[in-house]
Amino acid sequence: MSERSPIQFSEVNERQGSFLRRTFLLGGVAIAGLGVLGARLAHLQLIDQRRYALAAVANRFNDRLQVAPRGLIVDRHGVMLAGNRPSFSVSVVRDVTQDLDATLDLIARLLPDTAERRRRIIRDVNAAPLFVPVPVKTDLTWEEFARVSLFVNELPGVLATMDEIRFYPFGGSFAHAVGYVAKVNANDVEAVREAGEEPPAIYYHPGFRIGRVGIEKSLDNDLRGRPGYQRVEVDAEGRVRGEDAEGSQAAVPGQKVMLTLDADAQNRALEVFEEESGAAVAMDCRTGDILVLASAPSFDPNLFVSGVPSAIYNAWRDYERTPMLDKAVSGTYAPGSTFKPVTGMAAMQRGASPDRVIVCNGSFYLGRRFGCTGRHGPQDMKNAIKNSCNVYFYTLAAEIGPDAIAEVARNMGFGQEYDIGIGSQNEGLVPDRAWKRENFTGENQRWFTGESPSYGIGQGYLAVNALQLAVYASRIANGRKRVMPRLIKSVGGVERPSPAFEDLGYGFDKMRVLQEGMEMVTDTGGTGFRNSQLGLGGMRMAGKTGTAQVINYDRGGRGRGGDWASRDHNLFIAYGPIDDPRYALSIVVQHGGSFGGTIAAPKAREIMRTLILKDPELLARVNSPPTPEPLPGAPPSAGTEVPQ
Repeated sequence: MSERSPIQFSEVNERQGSFLRRTFLLGGVAIAGLGVLGARLAHLQLIDQRRYALAAVANRFNDRLQVAPRGLIVDRHGVMLAGNRPSFSVSVVRDVTQDLDATLDLIARLLPDTAERRRRIIRDVNAAPLFVPVPVKTDLTWEEFARVSLFVNELPGVLATMDEIRFYPFGGSFAHAVGYVAKVNANDVEAVREAGEEPPAIYYHPGFRIGRVGIEKSLDNDLRGRPGYQRVEVDAEGRVRGEDAEGSQAAVPGQKVMLTLDADAQNRALEVFEEESGAAVAMDCRTGDILVLASAPSFDPNLFVSGVPSAIYNAWRDYERTPMLDKAVSGTYAPGSTFKPVTGMAAMQRGASPDRVIVCNGSFYLGRRFGCTGRHGPQDMKNAIKNSCNVYFYTLAAEIGPDAIAEVARNMGFGQEYDIGIGSQNEGLVPDRAWKRENFTGENQRWFTGESPSYGIGQGYLAVNALQLAVYASRIANGRKRVMPRLIKSVGGVERPSPAFEDLGYGFDKMRVLQEGMEMVTDTGGTGFRNSQLGLGGMRMAGKTGTAQVINYDRGGRGRGGDWASRDHNLFIAYGPIDDPRYALSIVVQHGGSFGGTIAAPKAREIMRTLILKDPELLARVNSPPTPEPLPGAPPSAGTEVPQ
């Protein structure tokens, strides 16, 4: 039997030792690893348990911002001018949606028209902040909303919601005064940042809208309210599984705004303009409340709420009658002959007698010929207003100069903006010698004598807006006070105070000259007689016609024919009733192409009728039977005072 090799024995022992060493080493590493893991688990379970429990709850619940219902805007009688209506929408949240392309494919099967806007939707989703829903389609029909709602829980990151959207029940009737709302854009966000603030989260909500023009803009903070949030329970894939009502916070609606406007009178104003272009403003000449603030033609503000199509917006922008321009406060025009009472008052303030007679032979010469509308013969101030005699007021203006006219014009309401809550006003221009020195150079800085006659009849550099004309008519009607306009009646139920009226500063006997002249305008033989009769028994209104040329007649034509843009503007100011002035108004018909008494006066008549028939006291007068004239020789009735 052979002996075993010692070398083989030694290799076995060495192999066993190496194995034991590796076993102990690996076991030690495993034990150390288990110790570290156990320590970490103990730290998580015992020390960080509360922090991670709160994080788990946070992942389980999701706070979704809710837009507050925008405050209502109503007229003086509570008629809604701007309200809210339900609107269904479908939105996508980028950071919850697992596959945006697949999700949009599924939505397109439910709402086929979204496929046409796919690229824009993807762009908007990629640009949206974290967890902010991006609308795929808004203003869904009930059938569309129901169809999407059946599958929305199977589409992670897709929301089908019902919100409130702005609604203007009268369409374009109040578009300029009330204004409209639109989506927040990059300029809005940048404006907030430039002011040193961070845009509020509600700015990024797809249902939030901001006021753009009119009252919607000036009272935007009051109208928008305070946003709330809905706390919903979601699963790991972001699908809604329930709502935590206790953790939610309801939105606070915006404040209700009441305006001084009268819906019936405003709508009537738009009706009488039909397709014509211009503005109408009516005021209560006792309080200053604006009852009508209309601009024609108008546009539908409802289209701006969801986004007006480019083709429609471009059509509005390019139309020569400028429906987007608020002609009541932003458009300015030469007032024409409606301005003549200003020149008359300026002359009386400089010592002229209203009984002075000036003979009109149809022309006035001062370096050149200034024409009149006819040969009126001898005229005093009242008859010159009645007949709208240019020669009479040419003469006065040449004698007193521009500064005297400008002083009265500003006191009567021209050349200024009014604090009525609409910021896009154009204050127009009331020229004088100082204005010319500041705005011209060389020889043209001097006011030439030949410029005064045109100024005296409401032409030349002079430019006014329809609101100023209504203020002017109100001050003539009042006779003693500088009536100031008011448009906002109350906000949130808190009454806005009426503006204080200062004294006009003119003797009432002088104001009566202007009033009597305007009463004669609408009486037999006056320039506004035929189209200014109210048809309300013996109730009448006073007025003043105006025609403002827009081209030089020397170039051909008389401003009453040809293309629309070359025709004269037609104007009319009025107040009534004559024996108890309550309402004053102004009408501007842009390029009406005739005389103010023919084109503008009938519109004023219809608006004035509406205001009078809505006034209980005046309506009672209209409906009361006329007092019969006593027969000759009949004894006086009981209670009749017998003259002594």
